[in-house]
Amino acid sequence: MQFNIKEIFTAFMILFAVIDIIGNIPIIIDLRKKVGHIQSEKASIIAGIIMVFFLFLGKTILSFLGVGVNSFAVAGAFILFFIALEMILGITLYKQDEDASLTASVFPLAFPLIAGPGSLTTLLSLRAEFRIENIIIAVILNVIIIFIVLKTSARIERLIGQNGINIIRKIFGVILLAIAVKLFAHNIKALFELA
Repeated sequence: MQFNIKEIFTAFMILFAVIDIIGNIPIIIDLRKKVGHIQSEKASIIAGIIMVFFLFLGKTILSFLGVGVNSFAVAGAFILFFIALEMILGITLYKQDEDASLTASVFPLAFPLIAGPGSLTTLLSLRAEFRIENIIIAVILNVIIIFIVLKTSARIERLIGQNGINIIRKIFGVILLAIAVKLFAHNIKALFELA
């Protein structure tokens, strides 16, 4: 095992930006009002398990489908690009089913809000570039942050306000956009080398 602080930090920041738990505080508060109580521990642990499971088995699923990790990473870069655009421009490109059952912490909180298409795609994209143990630590750190935010969401919203949340979303959107471009450039180059 080779732990690399730079890789852990970069993977953590990428996942943090994609999951956008701070930007999702209004959704979490709305969900809490609708269902009465959110099990923060359960939601965080299930989201973490889904992400680690996909990190390990995602590559196997892809190879079964005949898709290379570099190809998937390029596709992931496009998804990150569009998520970043949503964050920066305040538009909605991906619409979630609003009428879905709001019964608990597993759906829609752990999946697809936290461990959704963006974060799962990002994990496989990261796997094309970083060591797996560093990504796992980044996932665990994000799960801890998710748990803290879920536990204190109402307090955070009062503290930083809607404008603060919007500013944070835009800052992370720009960071994510730069990461998407880097991910695309790195993996498209690898694809051309393989061809």
